[in-house]
Amino acid sequence: MNADALRIALEKPAELGYRMPAEWEPHEATWLAWPQNELTWPGQKMAEAREAYFQMLEALLPFEKVHLLVPDEKTAESIFAQLKKRSIGTAGLKTHSVKYVDGWIRDYGPTFLKNKAGEKAWCKWIFNAWGSKYSDLMEDTAVFDQEGLVGGLCFKPKFVLEGGSIEVNGAGVCLTSEQCLLNPNRNPQLDRLDIEKNLKDYLGVEKVLWLPEGIVGDDTDGHIDDIARFTAEDTLVAPRVHDSSDENNAILEENWKRLKSFSNLKNKSFRLAELPMPGRLEREGGPLPASYANFYLANGVVLQPVFNHKNDDRAVKVMRDLCRGREIVPIPSSALVYGFGAVHCLSQQEPL
Repeated sequence: MNADALRIALEKPAELGYRMPAEWEPHEATWLAWPQNELTWPGQKMAEAREAYFQMLEALLPFEKVHLLVPDEKTAESIFAQLKKRSIGTAGLKTHSVKYVDGWIRDYGPTFLKNKAGEKAWCKWIFNAWGSKYSDLMEDTAVFDQEGLVGGLCFKPKFVLEGGSIEVNGAGVCLTSEQCLLNPNRNPQLDRLDIEKNLKDYLGVEKVLWLPEGIVGDDTDGHIDDIARFTAEDTLVAPRVHDSSDENNAILEENWKRLKSFSNLKNKSFRLAELPMPGRLEREGGPLPASYANFYLANGVVLQPVFNHKNDDRAVKVMRDLCRGREIVPIPSSALVYGFGAVHCLSQQEPL
């Protein structure tokens, strides 16, 4: 899309027949932003985060294009040299030297849309750094205002939203959390019905399902991509811990109860699958939002976060059973989640 001239739409996507495709639908590309913020990944954590990115690129590039934001051409040259040294093909990799602060492209990047004719468009939400928590990261709301990045038809709702807060099944249903989207630090002028209308108008969905809250340590106020994900139109996967002493147990059990009550547009319940949790990871003594649910579904592969925990193999097996036809690629994510996110938070799909 990035070669087309940018056109700002006055209508709403649903009015023009656009919808957000499910993540497992065919991709043209994945968008990533190279780690550069040393406040997010200090010292050795930066090297470990970059190593995870090389593994992500190695998994993705045989199956789809990758658009990679970089701070400058020197960084791009270094990345290409490293990929060549690792014998990783780069034919599908395009780098973009632009101004950006951090790697969380899921939250400040485009939400791509598609209509029945196969035409693509995208939403440019307002990003306010998860409720104005990080003043320096609020600059990333302007990343995709830069010319030459993404063209084509663009919708610009006056609505604060992060990509990690929404999950769609590609068949009219959106899943989100009350803790995040009803939080007054996002859209205080809107109530639940107003927010649902925005999601329906801009994502092309007909039904919005709400989970209560996210896991402990999540500075995004309960992003859905740590607590429940669609892997098919009729299938949801969510973590549980089955340990009353675990700080996430009550939260995840309440979410599970709500998931069991949900239904699709045909009033049929969803098939539920259960992921484990990877135990408690910490930063300066506080919990980090480590979750196996923060996976990324790409063409031919699933990037599956792992945390050097005994439950890693179990999580991979669950995903292998759910995502037949895709290779499950474990991505070491202990360093990534030190920055309060993992592979899904750091990626954004562009549909074919």
